[in-house]
Amino acid sequence: MAFLKVLKNKAWFKRYQVQYRRRREGKTDYQARRKMTRQAKSKYNARKYRLIVRFSNTKVICQVAYATILGDKVVAQATSPELKNYGITGGYKNYAAAYATGLLVARRCLKKFGLDETFKGKTECDGAEYHVEEEEDGEKRPFKAILDVGTRRTSVGHRMWGALKGAADAGLHVPHSAKNFPGFSPGEGKSDSNYEAEAHKDRILGNHVKEYMEMLQEEDPTKYEAHFAKYIAGGVEPDGMEEMYSGAHSKIRADPDHKPAAAKNLTKERDGQTIKMSDNTSHARSHKITLKQRRAKVQHKINTAKAKMLKAAAEDDE
Repeated sequence: MAFLKVLKNKAWFKRYQVQYRRRREGKTDYQARRKMTRQAKSKYNARKYRLIVRFSNTKVICQVAYATILGDKVVAQATSPELKNYGITGGYKNYAAAYATGLLVARRCLKKFGLDETFKGKTECDGAEYHVEEEEDGEKRPFKAILDVGTRRTSVGHRMWGALKGAADAGLHVPHSAKNFPGFSPGEGKSDSNYEAEAHKDRILGNHVKEYMEMLQEEDPTKYEAHFAKYIAGGVEPDGMEEMYSGAHSKIRADPDHKPAAAKNLTKERDGQTIKMSDNTSHARSHKITLKQRRAKVQHKINTAKAKMLKAAAEDDE
């Protein structure tokens, strides 16, 4: 048998460094983050803003933030459930919702910095490629933000491009090209590629959802009622889908300010390990015990285990 060289010896393990917690959890790509947040050494404390887009199982979250030594500072934030205030009754994680959320966070950000009147963006939603920096005529430069998609794969037609397109149409300078938008078809050469703005417009205005609704209405009405219950409760039919989204875009431009939810003014009472609320709901919440109580609890378990062992030993002797 030949000798094998041990590669992972004691010296190897002594030099091994554990990755950062968020890298181990697959939450942060630190290599990409360093590139997005690295500042020019000749520009002291020059902030580099990022348009952060994240998707959960139920909603879209968009933020405009910049990095500091103490952590990220959020300038503006918008989530897709807020679209309820603008007439969108359901579907808070599709492409159309991502566009509207990107539009909302961008208008909020520009209004905070007093740039909303200077850079109005593209008021007509036609899906065509638009860059606000190409229309730079005034003294002020457009607000620039780099798209931060986290660890998601940047595939063609993904919902993240909807949020980017919404922010760009709102007047934010987000460097991008149309090659990942829905409706783009690459050719053999650069000049052969084709971008169909109408196909992208259909996604922005929810026509793909409309087609699915119409299909379910005809083929499976029961599934349609269950799947689109929120749309039905809000009185939205397939034919009114485009009107709902275009109306929401106009309302967002008119008033992008955040509207805090009304206070519920609930009271609570504790009954042992149960918290009873004034709206007749209850929640299990355990008491926090002191260090002395925890030690007594552990000692009690040890004493119980010892007594059990002594009893078993005595029974074996008999």
